This record gives sequence, C-alpha cells and structure tokens, in this order.
Amino acid sequence: MITGKFPSLRLRRNRKSDWSRRLVEENNLTPNDFILPVFLIDGKNKKQPIKSMPEVYRYTLDKISLVVDKAIKKGLPMIALFPYTERKKKNALGTEALNENNLVCKAIQLIKNRYKNEIGIMCDVALDPYTSHGHDGLLKSGYVLNDETINVLINQSLLQAQMGCDVLAPSDMMDGRIGKIRKALDKENLKNVQILSYAAKYASSFYGPFRDAVGSTNSLKGDKKTYQMDFRNSNEALREVSLDIKEGADMVMVKPGMPYLDIIKSIKEKFKIPVLAYQVSGEYSLLSNAIKKKLVKKDVIFESIIAFKRAGANAIVSYYADRLDKIL
Repeated sequence: MITGKFPSLRLRRNRKSDWSRRLVEENNLTPNDFILPVFLIDGKNKKQPIKSMPEVYRYTLDKISLVVDKAIKKGLPMIALFPYTERKKKNALGTEALNENNLVCKAIQLIKNRYKNEIGIMCDVALDPYTSHGHDGLLKSGYVLNDETINVLINQSLLQAQMGCDVLAPSDMMDGRIGKIRKALDKENLKNVQILSYAAKYASSFYGPFRDAVGSTNSLKGDKKTYQMDFRNSNEALREVSLDIKEGADMVMVKPGMPYLDIIKSIKEKFKIPVLAYQVSGEYSLLSNAIKKKLVKKDVIFESIIAFKRAGANAIVSYYADRLDKIL
C-alpha cells in the first residue's frame, strides 16, 4: 500500500541517479543463483555444437573439464548433467539408464574424482534420453505406466547417488515417485542426497531444442500430456508441490520458466520451500536468435532472468550461466 500523495510523494526521486537506484533495488543476481546444464556425448575430443541452441555444445568426457573449470571459476554452485544417448543404446525399457558405465555415471565419477566437492552435481532422473519411444517412462499401448516406471526410477536414482550425484532431479512427473525414491535412498544410507523435484513440469511447446540436444526429437511417439501438467492449470501445481514436499522433496522446480512466473510466485508464497526455475531451451533459443538478428538488445537476457528472482525463485537453471560476466 502506497502512503502519501503527489506532490509531496514523488517516486521518481529514488530513480534520479544510478547510485540511488542501486541503493533501493529489490532484486539482483549473483553467480549463486545459477545452475549450468551440461550435455554429454560419447567419443573423444569433441565439443559439438547444437544447431538449435546457439553457443551451446555437447561435450565428450575428456572435454568436460573445460566446462567444469569455467563453472567453478565463475562461482556457480552446481552443474546439471544431460546425456545424448546413441540410438543403438536405446530400447523400449530405457535400460541404458541403469548401466553403471553410461555417460552420466562416468561423468559423475570423473568430476567427483577431480573436483571433490568444489561444485555440486545434479542429475536428471527420467527415462526419456534412453527410451526408443522418447517417453519418460515405460510405455504400454501408448500410455506411460506410473508404478512400473517408478520401480526403474528408484534404481536409476540409487545408481546415480552411489556414483556420487549430489542432487537427484526426478523430471518424469510420475505420481508418488519422490516418496519411494526418498525411502530407497534412506534405506541405502544415502540420507544426505538431496531431491530436487520437477514438481510443476508442464506439457510445453518450449522444450523442442532440448529434445534435439539429448537426441529424443525424432524418437518421441505422441505427446506427454498424460503425465506432464496442463498449462491451463495453476491450482494443480500447488497440489503437485504439496504432495512432493510431504514425500521428502528438498527443493522443487517449475518448468518452463518465463511463461510460468505466476506459478513460481504462488508456490514460493504458499510453501516457503526453495523454488527453482528452468529457463528452458525454447526460451533460450528464442532470446538468442532474436539478439543475433538484432530484433532486441542483449539486455533482454538480464531482464528475463531477473524476472525469476522477482517472482521468488531461489535459483535458475539457464544455458546462459556460463556467460555471467557478460550478462551480470
């Protein structure tokens, strides 16, 4: 509520100079607010451009130190690993997800052996990078099975945690998976492994470039509307978050980011839990291409990211996180 009235109250007085604006600013960004996604690929000596995502690359394991060194130097608290799985390693059951020698497992071990706890590692818990049909779970007659998928996700979570993953991030949207994963971790004395639940993940059209990045674009059969959320709903997001908190989630994710600022704000105000936002591939590519074509200035990056903080996000998963010196 604004007290006072014009002309004794002039709100522009606080905006008159740069120092004054800085003095009263309500939100700002530091490297602590960012998580950098990293795409992995088989082979050696490769830094492979992703055509649909300007200035984003897939890295072979022998090149991963280039990314991690840079992330640590910039003060990022965590990176998130995502694999590009070769077609020959995919099948209907996504069994490569449980292979202790898969890309993610090898990357975790490599990073932990070299960097110890200098930086956190977040791993995606879902089957879509590994299934021949491109869905996040086991498919039967065109429908993704819930309980049967959870059994696989438990094993995937345990494997990643045992390899040294710090933060497990189930992004599959199966009902009840957080509680079962938490119970399995505790049983195996992995009590300190954090769970970041993709609690409010919407069936969105903004994911296209990411699916290209992990190689699931051409394999996806149908859509994901039976398990990812309807973008017309907001109260449902609160129900999803409430369930996941009760089941043991330490943090929750809202995905996508920019079109769902209202969801971030509602969750933060309601639950007071750490809320993360994912500035997804479609958002990133739209901004980057618009800047490249000089439709907008690069300042839109900072403006778009500060919106997440203004809405209440504790941190942002962003493909811009490795260029913070140019953005902040």
